[in-house]
Amino acid sequence: MYSMMLTKLAPSGVSSGAAASAAAVSRLLQGATSPAPSRAMSSAPGEGGAGPSQHQIPERLSHIPDADDPNFFQMVEYFYHRACMLAEPRLVEDLNLGPLSTIEQKRQKAHGIMRMLEPCHHVLEVAFPLKRDNGKYEMITAYRAQHSNHRTPCKGGIRYSTEVCVDEVKALAALMTFKCSCVDVPFGGAKAGVKINFRDYSVDELERITRRFALELAKKGFIGPGIDVPAPDMGTGEREMSWIADTYGKTVGHSDINARGCVTGKPINQGGIHGRVSATGRGVFHGLDNFSKDAALMQQCGSSPGLKGKTFIVQGFGNVGFHSARYLVRTGSILTGIQEWDCSIHNPAGIDPIAVDQYKIRNGGSIKGFPAADEYQGPGLMFEPCDILIPAATEKAITKANAGKIQAKIIAEAANGPVTPAAHNILLEKKVLILPDLYLNAGGVTVSYFEWLKNLNHVSYGRLTFKYDRDSNLHLLQSVQESLEKKFGTEKGPIPVEPSESFLKRMGGASEKDIVHSGLDYTMGRSAKNIAIVAKRYNLGLDATSGVYSLH
Repeated sequence: MYSMMLTKLAPSGVSSGAAASAAAVSRLLQGATSPAPSRAMSSAPGEGGAGPSQHQIPERLSHIPDADDPNFFQMVEYFYHRACMLAEPRLVEDLNLGPLSTIEQKRQKAHGIMRMLEPCHHVLEVAFPLKRDNGKYEMITAYRAQHSNHRTPCKGGIRYSTEVCVDEVKALAALMTFKCSCVDVPFGGAKAGVKINFRDYSVDELERITRRFALELAKKGFIGPGIDVPAPDMGTGEREMSWIADTYGKTVGHSDINARGCVTGKPINQGGIHGRVSATGRGVFHGLDNFSKDAALMQQCGSSPGLKGKTFIVQGFGNVGFHSARYLVRTGSILTGIQEWDCSIHNPAGIDPIAVDQYKIRNGGSIKGFPAADEYQGPGLMFEPCDILIPAATEKAITKANAGKIQAKIIAEAANGPVTPAAHNILLEKKVLILPDLYLNAGGVTVSYFEWLKNLNHVSYGRLTFKYDRDSNLHLLQSVQESLEKKFGTEKGPIPVEPSESFLKRMGGASEKDIVHSGLDYTMGRSAKNIAIVAKRYNLGLDATSGVYSLH
């Protein structure tokens, strides 16, 4: 039914999932002329006899647009209801309930669909003991939320953070549902969190925590290649995913031939896929690249087309922040600042992200003291002038209290929910373009989908076609040579046709890495185009164009 709702939003000829997720359309609404709309939507006329939307934002969420520090899950709920206000007229009009159905019956059906999609379907909270290396015991609390089972398996990362709570995992799970739809990935949304600071535990302790949590998920039916497939998130990576896959495969999944598909983000030699580690950051780059090419959009936010020469600041230099910076610098953008958990560094002439990452590894996970940049001493690195600001840490980084200080022209939401609704209104008035998290950081789940398919197929991408592609290309060159010799003769000897250096590299066909990168590039480009089509279809005006992909 969720897919049905998305289809009603999408223009004809555009794939429903990629074109019009409810979350993506919720971005469009914030660009409307009024930054603080009434709870009953009256400005989105339906087609035919559907009439204006009758959907309302619940009273309990009425404070969210102006809240200084809104509840994260309530933020997501608010976004969802704003999308429903836009979607309802067309959904009502296009529902096919038979020739005798009335508009009121269609409206009731539409309301039912929208209501079903709002809450989390399942939430699991577990607590288990950990014996630490020093012999002491402590209790570990962890959560897993499954927002929607409209498509299975559910999909979403596992984060290790002291800020983890039920509301956070529910909000992130809901965002995953809409994110998967935005890039046309056939998963429901889920999320997990373990309430620890991973820096406070040894590797052995982290392994015991991870394996025990995997067992708890397995016992409750919250993990499996066809049920629920976790992935890395903040504080976790390939190592933790390999522990989970191993634990599942040696316990409840011992007889499942697809057991390795119970989790994505694994090391390549354990069923992972080339390009997964950098996928989210690469997706951020592709998203920025797609929209920076829109000259009209760049003009409205006071910028120029293209990424080359643009300065940017990264808030959070974890996996996503590092790879986003790496690809942008490779394109010619200039990294002028990095804000981390313990310090910030700044260099107007540019910072090499690879050098920073290598220094961070050697320096115990801190960028403090990096020699090729100065430690920032000002009021806040995020408030310094730059073309692009990339919040790549946690939610609600930009709030009502600090949004007015932002001097960036573009905000690229690499993190989930980094801009609050009140902050968005302030930024919109300043004509700042905000590229939304549900689209921009969807590279991770896209490549996770490729890895999951690889695990189910039990064969790496390209293996079946390498030899055939090479032979076909050799035959093509031979055919060209024979045609030339037939035309011009061979009196002076044969006419050799040699492949160029670039063609020689491709003669054997695409490698797994090539296929993954190409698939991600295509997915991000298609989704950007389709979201723009939806924005135009709903005629949201100038503010919608400049802030169409913003988080409200």
